[in-house]
Amino acid sequence: MSASKESAGPQPKEYQGKIQPGWREIPRGGMILQAGNAREFETGDWRVTRPVWIPENCIQCLFCWIYCPDAAVLLEDGKVIGFDYAHCKGCGICAHECPGKRGAKAIKMVAESEAEEASQA
Repeated sequence: MSASKESAGPQPKEYQGKIQPGWREIPRGGMILQAGNAREFETGDWRVTRPVWIPENCIQCLFCWIYCPDAAVLLEDGKVIGFDYAHCKGCGICAHECPGKRGAKAIKMVAESEAEEASQA
């Protein structure tokens, strides 16, 4: 191996179109280096259940949006239009808080495997 390659150290790696720092450049755990960076990290891929929105049962109270700890309820013109599954962790708070219409909830929690099967059909 040449001396220039040894002195250069490991080369930066690209992940999702961004150059990622090496282990020496990453800060110690627990440090938040910039505010408002949660949108950069997709955290919904370890979810076991997911919320499914049933529009005909929705009264647009926005309780789901208010109580969602991950800001995963999507709004358009002040109305619910669905969920951001890239950030939803499947906690079910939205479904619990949903009053629904005439006792029929507008949000139902389903197993992630069921949702994947339904989307492939």
